[in-house]
Amino acid sequence: MTMSRRRLLQYAASASALAATGAIPNAIAEAFADEGAKRVIPWKNWSGGQTCTPSVRVAPANETELAGIVRASAAPVRAVGAGHSFSGLVPTEGTLLSLDRMSGLVSADTAAGRATFKAGTRLGATAALLAENGLALDNMPDINKQTIAGAISTATHGTGSEIGSLSTFVTGMRLMTASGDALDLDAEKTPGLFQAARVSLGALGIVTETTLAARPLYKLKRRTWVAPVEEMLEAAPELWKKHRNFEFYYVPYSGMSIGIVNDLTDEPETPEPVNEDDDGLRQLQQLQDWLGWAPSARRWVIQTIFGGIEPETRIDYSHKTLSTERNVRFNEMEYHLPREAGPQALREIVAAIEDNNVEVFFPIEFRTTAPDDIWLSPFYGRESCSIAVHRFHEEDYTPYFSLIEPIFRKHEGRPHWGKLNTLKAADFAALYPKWRDFLEVRAELDPEGRFLNPYLKAVFGV
Repeated sequence: MTMSRRRLLQYAASASALAATGAIPNAIAEAFADEGAKRVIPWKNWSGGQTCTPSVRVAPANETELAGIVRASAAPVRAVGAGHSFSGLVPTEGTLLSLDRMSGLVSADTAAGRATFKAGTRLGATAALLAENGLALDNMPDINKQTIAGAISTATHGTGSEIGSLSTFVTGMRLMTASGDALDLDAEKTPGLFQAARVSLGALGIVTETTLAARPLYKLKRRTWVAPVEEMLEAAPELWKKHRNFEFYYVPYSGMSIGIVNDLTDEPETPEPVNEDDDGLRQLQQLQDWLGWAPSARRWVIQTIFGGIEPETRIDYSHKTLSTERNVRFNEMEYHLPREAGPQALREIVAAIEDNNVEVFFPIEFRTTAPDDIWLSPFYGRESCSIAVHRFHEEDYTPYFSLIEPIFRKHEGRPHWGKLNTLKAADFAALYPKWRDFLEVRAELDPEGRFLNPYLKAVFGV
């Protein structure tokens, strides 16, 4: 195959659309293809744990182009956002669809406290665009690389005992169904469809626009400190009630935890500190490599280091304090448990890890979320806490996650839709009171299963 200057320029222009999503527009395939043929390009998610080789890659610019794709392109049709889901939601041998070209702010109403975005907008860009209009979301997740559509479709969340997931911020949305029809959904006109679509796993159609509730731009005072994990667990119920946002991380084999709280403030912003999280993780990895054979020595070293860490305070606008950069790649399992069960579940997880001398260095994350009434939300009908375990992306996560998942299930946990788990259709049906209602809506909107990849067929039992 020869590469013409025109094709080289075509490739260079198309490559800029990658934007870390792993979704490659058709033009790149065409640039490297012989006449009359297209090169098939594999896809993988952020961690590398999910892969596929779609027969078609597309990035529609508008709803008209999208309608033609969902009606006629090779099935299964799966949308990819930032590739930050660890579960099998995206992989397809059919059509992989990127909404990168359907992104940006449509409108912002400061007085009414709402803004409408195209669904391919990244959360980081969403926060910045809202700030330009004097607005902010009520919360942000730990990572802000996801698209709005991907985040709400999986009930992505931050932390805060009285704040719901990002899906609860949605007051209206447009959904492109398998027939190519665009539906306008909200709680008043289409209550059932709306409650199904706010967390839908991409199984009902393609979300094209979302209207989000927003509030006046606000600042938070973030405080970070170190404490023994048992002390943190004992204080957790008081901390999640007292502070707007509370979370903590347990560092394996240390007996120590790192607490973080955020509260509203009008104080002036402080300089943005250097983000040392990635360096800290690499140091914990080195300690595992050097002292994994001697847990007591590893504990002594970590406790000695933590003993010299003073509490830190940072003041800034909410979207700058709530989200952080995560550059060390991992695979993740996270379950959402009844909140009162959280501290005991974490104690059992710590014991399982350290009694079995599991090789792990990633801290374990503990957060809280308010209940909601969204059909497939893991926070449906109950106050929840979320516990997440991580494994370095180059390591096999199966033995570790297999050890921890029974503890989550013992405490009636519901898995994060975008993260790894082994549950099947019958398990989900037992966990979600509105499961059958969702299945009926799905069958009505997509009777031929054009949006169902093998993973979702197993999830829904179809």
